[in-house]
Amino acid sequence: MRRERVVVLALDGVYPFELGIPSRILGAADGRYEVLTCSVDGRPVRTNADFGVTVEHGPEILATADTVVIAPVAPDRLADEVSGDVLAALALIRPGSRIVSICTGAFVLAAAGLLDGRRATTHWQVADRFRRMFPRVDLDPDVLFVDDHPFLTSAGAASGVDICLHLVRKDHGSRLANSVARRCVVPPFRDGGQAQYIEQPVPEQGAASTAATRAWALERLGEPLTLADLAGHARMSQRTFARRFQGEVGLSPGRWLIQQRVVRARHLLESSDLTVDQIAGRVGFATGASLRQHLNAAIGVSPQAYRRTFQTAR
Repeated sequence: MRRERVVVLALDGVYPFELGIPSRILGAADGRYEVLTCSVDGRPVRTNADFGVTVEHGPEILATADTVVIAPVAPDRLADEVSGDVLAALALIRPGSRIVSICTGAFVLAAAGLLDGRRATTHWQVADRFRRMFPRVDLDPDVLFVDDHPFLTSAGAASGVDICLHLVRKDHGSRLANSVARRCVVPPFRDGGQAQYIEQPVPEQGAASTAATRAWALERLGEPLTLADLAGHARMSQRTFARRFQGEVGLSPGRWLIQQRVVRARHLLESSDLTVDQIAGRVGFATGASLRQHLNAAIGVSPQAYRRTFQTAR
């Protein structure tokens, strides 16, 4: 079994937590990945904490990587241009290699011109700054990560976990990704996007949560659930439920239902031999054509192509 080589590039001002995410998550994937860390000159790197990090490799290791991860740096280190040594390091990456950024790592890729004309994301707190600095990038600050192959970008901190699990799921299927998540005691897939983490007014005292209704809906995805059904279960008016749901999840109830149905459909495509029409019926899409439309909108492939990829992975 060939191991995928993942090289993490650590820059001065790096966040230690995010720097360690690829090694921790991908390192739990049954030996499928080899994770190495480098700096632009092979020397120790100053973090944004009160300690430095000694790395084992210089930038030359980037030339051997199948996947490169750009770890994030503190906001005071962000610039609209990258230094010559960083550009030289990025130039060593082989054509066709995947390039992943965590949080503010997207600034490095954008400053190098690698994200021009592409969809990307970064931490919501620096989204406005990112747009001003890099207007050629199609920034989506509402999502946890974006896969615009071969470039993948993610939001803040824990989104590094999300995107590493996405790599495992994409490369080897949901079964291994779920196993890695259990070992690391993290959710295998998080609902919604960044909007749920943006500072919002504290709900009024005694305000009910929509969590119980979300759990109820997940058990009934095959049914034609409406906003009235969800609000009725939560014992709220439709307007109150929709507002509270958006505040908690970061998505409208309708968009959330579609997302969950796509997730369930992906699992069935990977793990069963059901036809596309059968899967559509089980997850609540009216027709196979509807499933095809929503799956393509979510991940850019047809059900048949997705199934071929993950049946091979299995």
